[in-house]
Amino acid sequence: MNLDPEQLPRHLGRQLAPLYVVFGDEPLLILEAADRVRAAAARQGHTERELLMVESGFEWRRLWATGASLSLFATRRLVELRIPGSPGVEGGEALITYAADLPPDTVTLISLAKIDRRGRETRWFKALDEAGVVIQAERVTADRLPRWLAGRLEQQGQQADTATLAFITARVEGNLLAAHQEVQKLALLFPEGPLDFQAVRNAVLDVARYDVFDLGPAVLAGDAVRVSRMLDGLQAEGVGPPLVLWALAEEARALLAVGRATRGGKSVQQACRELRVWGERQNLLPQALKRIDAATARRALAQAVRTDRVAKGVARGDVWDELKGLGLLLAGADPGVRTP
Repeated sequence: MNLDPEQLPRHLGRQLAPLYVVFGDEPLLILEAADRVRAAAARQGHTERELLMVESGFEWRRLWATGASLSLFATRRLVELRIPGSPGVEGGEALITYAADLPPDTVTLISLAKIDRRGRETRWFKALDEAGVVIQAERVTADRLPRWLAGRLEQQGQQADTATLAFITARVEGNLLAAHQEVQKLALLFPEGPLDFQAVRNAVLDVARYDVFDLGPAVLAGDAVRVSRMLDGLQAEGVGPPLVLWALAEEARALLAVGRATRGGKSVQQACRELRVWGERQNLLPQALKRIDAATARRALAQAVRTDRVAKGVARGDVWDELKGLGLLLAGADPGVRTP
């Protein structure tokens, strides 16, 4: 069974599986999911807890030895296994063996590092998936964050309108722990019920953190305001201009190459596969191609060359102004107009 973290409370209210595997990209959601499993296990009498940390030289036979031996005073137990990296060949085989014969009267909670698609295709991960419940804490992206915030506010008896949720999202984007803290703060400051936008505006801090790898999807989505805000944030956080330039130039090249392929008779999906454009970028490209034609994409690449020269000190100018102009051009806005 596969669940996302928001589905876990309902599942734990109905039943308790013998094995839980938690992994993903959001540390906060991973910690919350693990805490919920621990609490549910404690409520159902799993009072003894064994914690195993997989470090260099870890003896994998300890996993089965721990699961196989109950103390004299406890009939139920929680076994936690934390694997910060790859389990390796020996660890993988140990996990397969353990999953095939889970110990009785024991709930096992396994916390993993980030697992990519290839990792999820390994024999050991599939064995864990088949034997228990897998909780994947996917990254809460900007488009999902308002719904996430609304759900957290609802849990504490508060509601916010679309404008208020958009405002909070803009202030905490890329920093889910800060988003969680801001929601908790609103519970302390205001009573249950609808939240006033101005009151929230005065209370919420600007704690956004931006990832340069989110810049491309924002550009392809044509969200010029967000692109401008992200570039300001990346500059404030001290991100190197060459990395930002690379991210923007990649989108210009993708738009030019995919556009050329589609004009040659290929579908956008086929072109994306051949050019190794995946995920969110692949979904956003069709609309971006309607907005950015070949001439604009070539102009963006020329702008990228100029920006590179400015960054290296060969040409005059402010590199962040150049990056802002490039980002707005790719987002379909007038580069001469600075968005707020």
